[in-house]
Amino acid sequence: MAFAQDIIIAPVITEKSMTAAREKKYTFKVAKDANKIQIKKAIMEVFPGVEVKAVNTINVRGQQRRYGKYTGYTESWKKAIVTLTESSKTIDFFDGML
Repeated sequence: MAFAQDIIIAPVITEKSMTAAREKKYTFKVAKDANKIQIKKAIMEVFPGVEVKAVNTINVRGQQRRYGKYTGYTESWKKAIVTLTESSKTIDFFDGML
């Protein structure tokens, strides 16, 4: 059993994710082996008063990068877009950025 802090790694702060936050859709970087049910439970545990309606996950491939004559790939990661219910409390972390 993984802890909630091990499942949710970091929030994703981009222009697109901030516009979606106005519609109660929040984006997080999550553990690669976490499923939607584990992500939902972790969000509700870390942010009390939040009710999750849906979780969408995306596996993000690593991008190719060059450093001089050497090429390689950045690390691949998993992204979760969490949609909250209408009656749910918002996540305070994102409220300060809107």
